[in-house]
Amino acid sequence: MPARLQVLFSGRVQGIGFRYMVKQTALGFEVTGWVKNLADGRVELLVEGERGELEAFQAAIPEAGLRRFIRETQSEWSDSTGEFLGFEIAR
Repeated sequence: MPARLQVLFSGRVQGIGFRYMVKQTALGFEVTGWVKNLADGRVELLVEGERGELEAFQAAIPEAGLRRFIRETQSEWSDSTGEFLGFEIAR
């Protein structure tokens, strides 16, 4: 059953290629959605897919060389809307 996962990353997550690395990591998973910078210095990830795939994707993000930049993550699950066609960096 498809699900939606919103993750807010805080730390030194802007200006280091964080969104690009998340997008590259997404290529290895069956997920759709986006990643974007927030005005308060955090990065927001909004992604949909099967729950197990989303959990694996979320776990892969720190493993993609980003762990040292992430101080905290906040995750929230909800029902999928099916609104995304691919995965992109949002502006």
